[in-house]
Amino acid sequence: MSILKNLPAFCILCATLFFASTNAARFNIRNNCGFTVWAAATPGGGRQLNPGQSWALDVRAGTQGARIWARTGCSFDGAGRGRCQTGDCGGVPNAKPMANPQTP
Repeated sequence: MSILKNLPAFCILCATLFFASTNAARFNIRNNCGFTVWAAATPGGGRQLNPGQSWALDVRAGTQGARIWARTGCSFDGAGRGRCQTGDCGGVPNAKPMANPQTP
């Protein structure tokens, strides 16, 4: 009987989870290059991707103005400061929401 008593709460939880995940998007970013690239995304941050590596990036429903780009020739120190030859994010490894990617 206790299962039936909790069934309505369980149904509401399932419906909430279903509707919360509806219209969200997943981007699977894969490095098909023969060299390391640093993927960047706003929102999402950034990741180093060695050849063949992937990054699953989940974007919330309703997100507007999102961008994904690749950065190459990156070098960062232990404190996370550095530069990329292409697509730099202001010298940091993780793209900030207002990052402005640069191309040569």
